[in-house]
Amino acid sequence: MKRVLLAAAAVMLVGGVHAENRVAEERVDLSMTGRIRQEAFTHSQVMPLLTHLTEQIGPRLTNSPAMAQANAWTRSKFNEWGLANVHDEAMLEPFGRGWEFRRASVEMLSPRAFPLHALPKAWTPGTNGPVEGDAFAAKLESKADLEKFKGKLKGKIVFIAEARAYKPGEKADWHRETDETLDAMKSLTVPADQTDEAREEARDKRRKRIEFTPLLNQFLIDEGAVAAVSPSGWDNGILLVSGGGSRKAGESVGVPSLAMSAEHYNNVMRALDRKETVRLRVNVDANFTSDANQPAYNTLAEIPGTGPHRNEVVIIGAHMDSWHAGTGAADNGAGVAVMMEAMRILKAVGAKPDRTIRIALWTGEEQGLLGSADYVSRHFGKFPDPTDPQEKAMPLSLRKVKGTLQPARDYGNVAAYFNLDNGGGKIRGVYAQENMAVAPIFETWLKPFNDVGATIVTQRNTGSTDHVSFDNIGLPGFQFVQDDLDYFTNVHHSDLDVLDHIVPEDLKQASAIVASFAYNAAMRSEKLPRKALSEN
Repeated sequence: MKRVLLAAAAVMLVGGVHAENRVAEERVDLSMTGRIRQEAFTHSQVMPLLTHLTEQIGPRLTNSPAMAQANAWTRSKFNEWGLANVHDEAMLEPFGRGWEFRRASVEMLSPRAFPLHALPKAWTPGTNGPVEGDAFAAKLESKADLEKFKGKLKGKIVFIAEARAYKPGEKADWHRETDETLDAMKSLTVPADQTDEAREEARDKRRKRIEFTPLLNQFLIDEGAVAAVSPSGWDNGILLVSGGGSRKAGESVGVPSLAMSAEHYNNVMRALDRKETVRLRVNVDANFTSDANQPAYNTLAEIPGTGPHRNEVVIIGAHMDSWHAGTGAADNGAGVAVMMEAMRILKAVGAKPDRTIRIALWTGEEQGLLGSADYVSRHFGKFPDPTDPQEKAMPLSLRKVKGTLQPARDYGNVAAYFNLDNGGGKIRGVYAQENMAVAPIFETWLKPFNDVGATIVTQRNTGSTDHVSFDNIGLPGFQFVQDDLDYFTNVHHSDLDVLDHIVPEDLKQASAIVASFAYNAAMRSEKLPRKALSEN
């Protein structure tokens, strides 16, 4: 099979001394790349995959019945395509209880009849039918606030935050990168020093929020509140909804809790400011689907390697869990569909990779990268677990890393990890995560896709998704640069995260690029370079 030779070189400035770092000549099989493009662009299955995942299965809250259905359906597709080692893998630490909701309504009964737009927070109880109560404004953000309102909430529907002034949007709802914005992304701002005190202050603030939640939940129950309502974090009637209550068996789940559109929330708060009696009716049909803590599952499958590096692995991944207000189309059904389609494409074009190519569909990303962190720590390596009980009780994202990395048996066998999780926009490039040595390699891999808009490699880090689990222990993990579309203006974690906000052509383009990157990484003579592991 004919290979076309593309050369790349890089010059680095290291420790104030100019040192030329010549990158090995990079080979890209343009014949295979063309077949991948042809399959992705003219025989795509990415939209049927995404449609089934979002409109047949629906939102996939971690450990919900719908998430279990998604695990089973993706396994069935992998088996249908002839992938190997298809299986679910449970996280070592049980995730908690499952939860689902079917319907919810909030109505103003007086001073006038009016429907209010609201949805329940995950892991909070239902109302067991319609319940009524007077709205009551009680800002509850600290232990002092709980003492202030003790004995005042019985029978009330508590609005637990202040009204929030409407803020008109300062940027367009829909955004695609331009040549200018992409070029700007290539620049890297040298970080300013951050003191230990500042880091600890930020960490302490988050810790206090986490510790306050179960106190608030139990307080509302003890005080006899009927329900609790918070304003959505977004304007224009968009509901930004995540979790409340508790997923952990044995912890208080509080009263039925909802997020309400900011404008409707403010409507109620203004009436209360006028000393009017606001009577509400709330009906939430929601329930826990298990009484005990249950494991959560990642779904995995492979195209086995056929060459001398068959024991090494290239992994592509996306998180399959979502929040529950929409159908999880952009976050992150799009990433799941693209990764599935990339595997289907590679099978369809008859790829015989040297290294094994593995797909991982993660659970629990929305609760703190739990599925990928568990998988990486078990198979590839981790830092020592904290010995302090208080530290160990902290979420993974807040724990202090101490000690030396403890690599697992397969730590040296990971060639690369590629992630997709910023909505349904087309790929415009890749974040190199300050790994200077991979930049010229990725630039070469992107050249066959320059004509469909994928052009840049940026040294910037990007976080908040599953490649971080790999990057944190020194493995080459990467997230792609994507067009935002309306991901960060309307869709992210909201009730508008539905199929209508997806652009099919963008997902076709992304599928081709992911399949090509996975194949290129699997066929290199060497694994991708690794950057030095930071002690912090």
